[in-house]
Amino acid sequence: MTKKLLLAGGCFWCVEHDMRKASGVSEVISGYAGGESVDPSYEHHTGHKEVVEITYDTEVTSYRKILQHFIDHIDPTDAGGQFGDRGESYKTAIFYADDGERKIAEKVLAELDDSHVYAKSHAVELLPDTAFYRAEEYHQDYAEKNAFRYSLYRQGSGREDFVNRTCQIRDEKKVKWSE
Repeated sequence: MTKKLLLAGGCFWCVEHDMRKASGVSEVISGYAGGESVDPSYEHHTGHKEVVEITYDTEVTSYRKILQHFIDHIDPTDAGGQFGDRGESYKTAIFYADDGERKIAEKVLAELDDSHVYAKSHAVELLPDTAFYRAEEYHQDYAEKNAFRYSLYRQGSGREDFVNRTCQIRDEKKVKWSE
């Protein structure tokens, strides 16, 4: 069975690229969610966050595992955006479809805080599922279509070094996600 979820983790190019690597993920689409306007665009998406819509196979992975992979590829403690991208559009969020997903997300975030991988508590918002608007075609698969430019952006923003350092800290502290 396949399910979908929305995640906001800053630049949707980066989140799309990272989430494609998660086991059981069959599709990742960049877009906008959380605002009030209908049919937002890159130039006009006030109130919306840059998000990805993820389709995954529940026979291969779980909602919990998808969230854990997501959190390992963002700075979950940054309340102002992600890396070089600042403001409401780039704040982190997990959009939940029902009470069960909300409870799982709360447990994952509590586990993150209890792990002390970071000196600060998480700043990831938990929001009810909302309308998803697909981003313009030139944003889809950006990392694959524009590999050199994407690589420069990712490295220059600080995301690449941060994610690598987080993995190193997890290894040093022997912190593993629970099943």
